[in-house]
Amino acid sequence: MPVASTLTDTQGIVALAASAIALVALVLGAALTVSVRRLRRTQRVVLGASEQQDLVAHAAVMQTAFEALRQQVEDAGQRVDGRLSGTETALQGTLAHRALVRYDAYNELSGRQSVSIALLDDQRSGIVLSCIHHRDQARVYAKQVQAGQPELELSPEEAEAVRLALAPEASNGDHAESTG
Repeated sequence: MPVASTLTDTQGIVALAASAIALVALVLGAALTVSVRRLRRTQRVVLGASEQQDLVAHAAVMQTAFEALRQQVEDAGQRVDGRLSGTETALQGTLAHRALVRYDAYNELSGRQSVSIALLDDQRSGIVLSCIHHRDQARVYAKQVQAGQPELELSPEEAEAVRLALAPEASNGDHAESTG
């Protein structure tokens, strides 16, 4: 039988159609094989080298790990909060406000060598030091301040140093001023 006559009869057409379907199935099979290999390779990146673990088991393991990590972060946060509150308590007694006032105590035009320094904490308590300089001597005076009130009456320069130290516009508490 000639080849042309076998392709035109029913059996030939069915054989050609079956061959075409087989060829399409073979190409689809190869494409699916490549796709499954890529999926497995990506899955190994996510899941690791373990072949027995599926995606659901991996998600459960990851959930457990995230919960443990969250608990560790919460514990660390609580420890930091405890240390921070202890540090804040310790810092309450430290110097937070300070000011320096220079002046000429004896009006001798000696270059304003006398100073009054206010050193106060956040509760407005601390000391005021005054150093009075004269040509042949120097004297140092200290007065305590509790909650903004001095234990002894302050000189005008000492009161100015306290006022400057506690001034609201001075957020950092650093002042230096000279008066006459």
